[in-house]
Amino acid sequence: MKPRLETAAMDALTVRLFDTIDEGNMAWIIPADTALRQAFGDALIDLIPSYTTLLVHYDCRQLGFAEATALARNALNDLQPADIQNGQLHEIPVWYDASVGPELAPVAKRAGISVEQLITRHCSHDYCVFALGFAPGYGFMGLVDEGLATPRLKTPRQRVAAGSVGIADRQTAIYPLLSPGGWNILGRTAVPLFEYAKRGEPLFRPGDKVRFKAISKAEFEAAGGDTTPLEERS
Repeated sequence: MKPRLETAAMDALTVRLFDTIDEGNMAWIIPADTALRQAFGDALIDLIPSYTTLLVHYDCRQLGFAEATALARNALNDLQPADIQNGQLHEIPVWYDASVGPELAPVAKRAGISVEQLITRHCSHDYCVFALGFAPGYGFMGLVDEGLATPRLKTPRQRVAAGSVGIADRQTAIYPLLSPGGWNILGRTAVPLFEYAKRGEPLFRPGDKVRFKAISKAEFEAAGGDTTPLEERS
């Protein structure tokens, strides 16, 4: 594994560790994140790990491009993989129902299975959190069973309810708050991801694992879940 440094902006570098998405990438992404944070110190403005890369945003008043590049190269020299089993496992209860998950039937049909089988398969894998983004608390997770992989909607919804659980290609995620979105929605959780993020303590962090658990409508309501049907696309 040989890191490649790419210019992202006049004050940002992209550190590319891999070219393809794989859960095993996180064993290298996590220690790279730690090493880069330590190397850049107070000159670091932001560092965003992702599926195959890390974006390093630095203070160009403190560092020139050549200095930033040298810091990054030195930080990643002799990088050792981390034990990704140390990530926290989060069990997320989900109410899978057509009223709040209108793509349940279409995704199941595309996969050639029943809705019940789709739910079972979606709940049968511990998904790795690869990155945070799009909205506060939004974790991009994978990899979804290849047989369930479904393209994004051709026409995104203008309003996707907070807590909506969806898939797009081989990714799965939870919408932390009401927002537009084009993922295939399968159900809804009452876990308040946005509230965690608002406190500066996002529930998910890169390297964590997420396991979905199917629950009944009664259990969802008891947890404070909103059963308002998801609006049709417009």
